Amino acid sequence: MMECATEGDLVRSGQDAIDLISEAHRHQAALVVIPAERLSDDFFRLKTGVAGEIVQKVVTHGVRLAIRGDLSRYLNKSSSFRDFVRESNKGTALCFVTNADELRQRCVNRS
Repeated sequence: MMECATEGDLVRSGQDAIDLISEAHRHQAALVVIPAERLSDDFFRLKTGVAGEIVQKVVTHGVRLAIRGDLSRYLNKSSSFRDFVRESNKGTALCFVTNADELRQRCVNRS
């Protein structure tokens, strides 16, 4: 598992995802954890396509992704985003969690 620091450049695009995936491969990490604060607001507005682009890169390159943090402001604004989070959490490629305990329970032990 590779956890990104809370501070740092925003993940804004598929290329940023590729950079994280490359770093994960260097560390032999199958799971990348990104704090929600490191994602651009466009990630949370599904109509921009940023979330889809990032998730597609992750899935294509065989790395799993966890988004950790308080997403309530985005969940409250968009039923589409709520649906996206719910469906993502049913699978194995992407999970959304609020804290480290939830991360261990829902993402780390997934296969």
